[in-house]
Amino acid sequence: MTIEATEPHAVTTDSRFAAKFIEASRRNDSLLCVGLDPDPARIPTGIPVRDFLHTIVEATADVACCYKPNIAFFEPDIDEGMPLLRELIAAVPDDIPVLLDAKRGDIGHTAAAYARAVFDGLDADAVVVNPYLGRDSLEPFFERADRHSFVLCRTSNPGAGDLQDLPVGEEGRPLYEHVARLAVEWNTRGNVGLVVGATYPAEAAAIRKVAPDLPFLMPGVGAQTADLEAAVIAGFDAAQHGILVNASRGVIYAGAEREAGGDLVAWADAARDSAEALRLAINAARDAAGSTARSSPAD
Repeated sequence: MTIEATEPHAVTTDSRFAAKFIEASRRNDSLLCVGLDPDPARIPTGIPVRDFLHTIVEATADVACCYKPNIAFFEPDIDEGMPLLRELIAAVPDDIPVLLDAKRGDIGHTAAAYARAVFDGLDADAVVVNPYLGRDSLEPFFERADRHSFVLCRTSNPGAGDLQDLPVGEEGRPLYEHVARLAVEWNTRGNVGLVVGATYPAEAAAIRKVAPDLPFLMPGVGAQTADLEAAVIAGFDAAQHGILVNASRGVIYAGAEREAGGDLVAWADAARDSAEALRLAINAARDAAGSTARSSPAD
């Protein structure tokens, strides 16, 4: 099946997420997004969750381009978890963006309330949203031109194909491609991105053809064992950037492999070493992508 690129909107963006991401990625020579998923069962006894998270951020701030806390790990203890999340977001250096993994998507005033909670209550720079209910469910997020919204497109989990691979429309395109085309249409303010799993590089390459200018959040590196080089090469845009490669458990719990016990400094060192190794691996894949592009004949 021939895949044709969707014509992008010629818009400029005032998104503070984009500004922070571009600056942080250049300064740290990094496309690594560090996921912050605090599982109390994996944090050693005696180390407070707050101290654990803040130390991880401090240890990796010079090798990351973004932080992605997942709201699911803060919501169970609503009294302490949400203030902790708000404090964590505020503690991230001002020149590094925070992308909240909340997967929001609802209709009317409910969607507007979710947008206020994410952008005003928690002050996140960006959010992950779910397109299943259609554009009107996401418009309250999109209309915040100073923030970014990353639309779930082709996710990294094994069951993603149950729905996302279904053929739709007269041409029978897979649903994820249809979502990508819609996201390009919705990007009238220059603040829409896509979630594209690193575990599916072939699909990522197809989505990139459809959405040549949208940034990709690419989860699935590390614990989900994606082919990093294949994913990076597939996801890069024409300018050889435009992706955030997310790693969560493989970075923040790297101390477990070193049997760091209750030594928070050792946990921080392990997290930084893991993040740095991933940063270098992503950059190596980026260089490989550049070499591939240069060696390919022009269309």
